[in-house]
Amino acid sequence: MHSKAYEQTLSRVRELCLALPETREVEAWGHPTFRAGKKMFAAFGQDGPDLTIGFKVGHERQAILLKDERFYPTPYAARQGWVSLYLDKNTDWQELQGLVREAYEQVALKRMMKALES
Repeated sequence: MHSKAYEQTLSRVRELCLALPETREVEAWGHPTFRAGKKMFAAFGQDGPDLTIGFKVGHERQAILLKDERFYPTPYAARQGWVSLYLDKNTDWQELQGLVREAYEQVALKRMMKALES
């Protein structure tokens, strides 16, 4: 059973991720993950009491984001260019929408990108 905050935050994350073309939610490692086709671009989780989202941004962007204290290397996936962000009352959901789209663009197929742009 998850807390109300967990459910509300997951609902907002779902809204951002599933708004993108051909995305779906898949339960993996006990967490909701979001995929474009077969490739994962975001994962929702919990680090102790903190709610988090991890996403694929690539190594160059990862280095930039990790300079910001809100971000940290995603456990088990940082070497593949993933970062994680703590989600709390100060989360900038506009910024997060952009980051989710950026992650999606890392894995989306050409036809998905066309659908995204139209």
